[in-house]
Amino acid sequence: MASWGMGDNSQGMDADWSRRGVLMGLLATGVMMLPACSAIDSMGGGTGRSASADPVRRLMRTSSEKAFAWLGQPEGFWTSPVARIPLPVLFGRPGRTTSGVLKSKAFRDKLQYQLNLYATPGARVAGPLVLNTAQSVPIPDPAAVLQGGNTAATTLLRRAMGPALVNAMIPEIERAMREAQDTTLNQAIAALKGVTVQDTAHALALDADNGIWYEIGAAEANIRQNPAETNDAVLIGALKQG
Repeated sequence: MASWGMGDNSQGMDADWSRRGVLMGLLATGVMMLPACSAIDSMGGGTGRSASADPVRRLMRTSSEKAFAWLGQPEGFWTSPVARIPLPVLFGRPGRTTSGVLKSKAFRDKLQYQLNLYATPGARVAGPLVLNTAQSVPIPDPAAVLQGGNTAATTLLRRAMGPALVNAMIPEIERAMREAQDTTLNQAIAALKGVTVQDTAHALALDADNGIWYEIGAAEANIRQNPAETNDAVLIGALKQG
């Protein structure tokens, strides 16, 4: 693993956190930014429209590929303006700390960095699942998704996957943690009453799941703003029409 602080892009990132907040609002609540008249159809409750689903699938796939190409790097979560994982609440609950180590800001900062690194193996197993789902998820109203908000396709994809990514990431993150035998992580776990490595992996997987969808949502928004960068004629034409 990289040493703590390498590639730390925290300076200059402050302006990006408002963007993260927008993505959190759109994705964490599962609310698609779609025209009101099309929202029911797009979720499968209506008759749908004749527009091809292929451009939506291309948008989902391209957004996901870009996101996982970033998050699959050793410091992908840590260096992302939208996917960086905060210290899980597991390490901040009142009454659970048995040691003063978690009261140290320097220690907590280092722990947060290490946990962001442990999220990477989770992202690597999550990537193929997202890409496979993008190829099969029902899209009854493609036009509504294309005409929707900046994260409409991502939100539809996330709803279809439910907790699948969390469930897939837990064992991989736990494996990485056990193999690393990291002193910082071990001290943090030992400082909590009744907390195990598996508990920590579960907590991190939940946060990593959010980070992944924020990153995919950001990629989708960028594609919508500049579809020409994809060099995909079908996707470019569909987004221009939308």
